[in-house]
Amino acid sequence: MPIATVNPANGETLKTYEAMGPEEIERRLQLAEATFRTYRTTPFAERARLLHRAAGLLDEIQPDIARVMSTEMGKPVKQARAEAAKCAKAMRWYAEHAESLLADEEPADDDVKDSGASRAHVRYRPLGPVLAVMPWNFPLWQVIRFAAPALMAGNVGLLKHASNVPQTALFLEDLFHQAGYSEGTFQTLLIGSGEVEEILRDERVKAATLTGSEPAGRAVASVCGDMVKKTVLELGGSDPYVVMPSADIDRAAQIAVTARVQNNGQSCIAAKRFIVHTDVYDAFAERFVEGMKALKVGDPLEEETDVGPLSSEQGRADLEELVDDARRSGASVLCGGERPAGDGWYYPPTVLADITREMRIHREEAFGPVATLYRAGDLDEAVLIANDSPFGLSSNVWTRDEAEVDRFVRDLEAGGVFFNGMTASHPAFPFGGVKRSGYGRELSGHGIREFCNITTVWHGA
Repeated sequence: MPIATVNPANGETLKTYEAMGPEEIERRLQLAEATFRTYRTTPFAERARLLHRAAGLLDEIQPDIARVMSTEMGKPVKQARAEAAKCAKAMRWYAEHAESLLADEEPADDDVKDSGASRAHVRYRPLGPVLAVMPWNFPLWQVIRFAAPALMAGNVGLLKHASNVPQTALFLEDLFHQAGYSEGTFQTLLIGSGEVEEILRDERVKAATLTGSEPAGRAVASVCGDMVKKTVLELGGSDPYVVMPSADIDRAAQIAVTARVQNNGQSCIAAKRFIVHTDVYDAFAERFVEGMKALKVGDPLEEETDVGPLSSEQGRADLEELVDDARRSGASVLCGGERPAGDGWYYPPTVLADITREMRIHREEAFGPVATLYRAGDLDEAVLIANDSPFGLSSNVWTRDEAEVDRFVRDLEAGGVFFNGMTASHPAFPFGGVKRSGYGRELSGHGIREFCNITTVWHGA
């Protein structure tokens, strides 16, 4: 596949790049290995100074990179600016907290003595070059939430970004270099997916992280498993959004719209399955459908646009197949459901009801602005529907009943449970999923320690 920027609003190819050949890939791998030998000993204060500098540069050019993201993958430009701001925030958070998060851990004195040691501690040491295989949907954020903790831990990064966002990928490399990092500390590899396996098998690459589809995750995990290399995977999601009778229905319906169509609906942690208690189902459905109908679909570069185009023609076709399969199997289309005329890979905000387990959309992730509505008779049925998915990334629950809160926290199969609000990521909280949504965690102290050698240091008496 070509490595190109194709504007999803009109299908126009804006820039095309030649993929890196074997010689350039080898040069960059050598550089990464050599750089790690010295960067790993860089004091935390210097690592923090560099990352603060990168955050400041990102703030300065926020409007420019936001426009690039919008033209490469269709994100509304106001959301693109927010993404850039979020990245700068995370960079500063890790610059300020990494040293304490990776401080030596001191075991209890009794345990030290019992082990026969005079003293002992646990130290976190960097692993080396880490390959990040990243997706197009949050082309800055997905990379920064890997890069910021990895660099602060003393690792060096190699980025294989999605092939439809090459300008963003090159921008990231340039951002770190302009901030003062040496060339080998963070490098972009403009390559196709076919070259990933060989790089993963290279002994100089010590670990890998991937955010993307389940097939891509399986492929990377398989190779790294064969090579006995650490991986962190954040894969798909079909997050439940549960609404119970005690909820603020107006607020729940309002937030539900944003939770479903953020990033044009192309988000792993977007709420996708709306499971509503029968006592408030009709009221919620009416408000939710009204909110989805009111959204403005259009040019992502226009400030008033709520929903832009999907990232690719194939992505829209895949979404249409799920909707058409559900319709043929008896689903009710409460709004949307038809491809609009005109240029660009647009698809309208859509709400489907009367979903059954036989429909593909019940089991598969709908990567676009399509919501499915379910009616639950009680809490037990709501949990049953919510967990009836191969995915377990995050979840949303609306209730004011503390007993229900305890039940949902205990029983929902997900990496996060968000009450009376929508799922969001923050550098202070771990992010990741269970089941086919992947394993490992990003962000927080858990995320920065994923790519560390957790070392026991023991001294005899």
